[in-house]
Amino acid sequence: MRRKRTLVVAAVAAVVLAIGAGAGIARTMGGADEHVTGPAAGKAAAAAVRAAGGGKAVEVEYQDGDGAGVYEVEVRRPDGSQIEVHLNGQFQPVGTASDDDSGSESDDTGS
Repeated sequence: MRRKRTLVVAAVAAVVLAIGAGAGIARTMGGADEHVTGPAAGKAAAAAVRAAGGGKAVEVEYQDGDGAGVYEVEVRRPDGSQIEVHLNGQFQPVGTASDDDSGSESDDTGS
């Protein structure tokens, strides 16, 4: 009986690990929603607007691999231009890129 219970617990643990690994792979492959929500989105938006020198955060996403950091925030400046601000996990700016929504981006700063 004890051996059967151990096997059931091990099987459940394996399924849970497989589901978690699958979700991580889906996110890495771009299959999951990349938008940041909740308190992290608010903190990232506020930090990015400060780093951009004002404006409005239009979109907050997890970094997609094209720059440094954890978060990628698109900010529309008061003059109408857009900038992408890259933030680390502590919501500190680690790089920026101009963003004209034409598919071409040029790095302004970054690591």
